[in-house]
This record gives sequence, structure tokens and C-alpha cells, in this order.
Amino acid sequence: MSYVALLLVVGAFCLGACPFSLWIGQKFLGKDIREYGDGNPGATNVFRSGGHASGWLAVFMDVAKGVPFVLLAHSFFVLSEAAVMVIAVSAIAGHSFSPFLHFKGGKSVAVTFGALLGLLPEADLLLLFTVFTCIGALLMANHAWAVMTGPTGSLIYLLVTGAIYWQSLFMLSVLVLLWMKHYTDLKASPGLGVRPVNWMRTRRLKA
Repeated sequence: MSYVALLLVVGAFCLGACPFSLWIGQKFLGKDIREYGDGNPGATNVFRSGGHASGWLAVFMDVAKGVPFVLLAHSFFVLSEAAVMVIAVSAIAGHSFSPFLHFKGGKSVAVTFGALLGLLPEADLLLLFTVFTCIGALLMANHAWAVMTGPTGSLIYLLVTGAIYWQSLFMLSVLVLLWMKHYTDLKASPGLGVRPVNWMRTRRLKA
């Protein structure tokens, strides 16, 4: 791996490690968002702490920090596929295990979308991850299981269709990282069911 790739790996990890959601909560809300919800230093708990506008800013920042170094590696320096994969995974790992938070971090969903955006014009990975994540969100009540549907479905599709090996390896790495961050929540049942249908039934019962 070249020194340029190594610098991009370090840069992606450091940027990914920046806990923007936590900082936004402290700056704009005067709150430690880890005291809300599941204690996660991510954008969801910015919303839970009462900051709607701040929550959307946190989402934007958590997605955005996954983009720059991956995009540079992929589109500007035109590094090898293996190097780009390592840089993308490094951005996600930085968020997952931030040295700013004693190597703890967020659930890494938003930054994963950011890393996939940085891989454009390889839009198939972003599309696959988005579609399977949405399917999981529709069919599973447990958020952690819904999240895992994204990388799992994408990986299976890539393996079945004989995609370029680095794409499958990247998605496997994402799957492992997300599994590590959602491990506790995955012990619960996925709660299968078509969520819009369940929501409509609940509304009818309340009516």
C-alpha cells in the first residue's frame, strides 16, 4: 500500500472518529446525548434529546464524514480497489471505535451510507445497501435486525451474481462491524411482520 493510501486510511479513520453528534448535542442543546435513549453517541439520540434541527444536522455530519477520503481515493487518486476498500472500512471503523470516546462509538449506519456515497460512481453498492435496509425496516420491528438486513442481503446478492471480489469483501467487513455494534440488540427477536400493515391495524384498533 502506497504512502498516499496509508495517509488516506489514517485520515478516514480520524474523521470517522469525530463524534459530531455528541458535539452538536453539547454545542446547540447543552446536553450529553449519551444520557438519552440507548446511550449511543449518534444522531438518533440528538433527536431524542429534543433537538429536531440539531438531529438532522447530526445525521448530515455523520453521513458526510464517511465521504471525503473514500471519494479522494476512488475518484482523485484512483487507487486500487483493495486500497479503496480499506479506506472505506477505516472511516466506518473510526466511527465505531472512536479514540475520542475511549474507543467506543455509534452504531455506524449513517457513516456507512457516507462511505458508500464516496464510492460513487459504483452506485450499485449504495443501491443494494439502501434497498435491503429498507426491506428490513419494513419487515422487522427490531431496528438492529433491520440494519443487518442491509449488509447481509447485499453480500448474498454480490456472491450470487459473482461481483468483483473487493465489493463482496467490503460488504463482509461492513457486516462484521455492524454486527459488533448491534450485538446486544440482536439477541432479541427480529419481530417479523409488515410494519405498515401492523401500523394500520394499530390505528384501526385505536379508532
